[in-house]
Amino acid sequence: MFDTILIANRGEIACRVMETAQAMGVRCVAVYSDADRAAKHVAMADTAVHIGGSAPADSYLRGEVIIQAALDTGAQAIHPGYGFLSENPDFVDAVKAAGLVFIGPSAKAIRAMGLKDAAKALMVEAGVPVVPGYHGADQDDALLAAEADKIGYPVLIKAVAGGGGKGMRLVEAADGFQAALESARSEAKT
Repeated sequence: MFDTILIANRGEIACRVMETAQAMGVRCVAVYSDADRAAKHVAMADTAVHIGGSAPADSYLRGEVIIQAALDTGAQAIHPGYGFLSENPDFVDAVKAAGLVFIGPSAKAIRAMGLKDAAKALMVEAGVPVVPGYHGADQDDALLAAEADKIGYPVLIKAVAGGGGKGMRLVEAADGFQAALESARSEAKT
């Protein structure tokens, strides 16, 4: 068991992790961006560390800064919550290399499950029932529309590398497929 953990997230996610950890007698370190300076998770924490600017790329996605905050505050482990760095296997490796524990799946598991098409193929190979879908390498628009027609509407378009809900679109009928596909692709790139 740890006596101190750093929660590498913000908002309700961080608050829920913190409430549970503190109920178990574990001290919690919060990290926060400029925008979250007065956030609830910061006030709830036993210790809080400023990690950068308001944009996630300037704060919550800066793994090296988060790891240093854990080391500086005596945390033995980092809990990522979800989103941000929770699905980044390189971050998991860096946490372990710093002598800390990552509270979550291993880097190997994240790599295996990180790309939705590879994860689904792994599940099919293991005999796990999966939702019907197309996961082939050919991503031609006309082929994808034909596959959606085969499956039947409604369908869900999910970008292979879109994380945290990015690149997902529900399509109720064939006439909305092309616009939803373009929108999902565009969003997944950001």
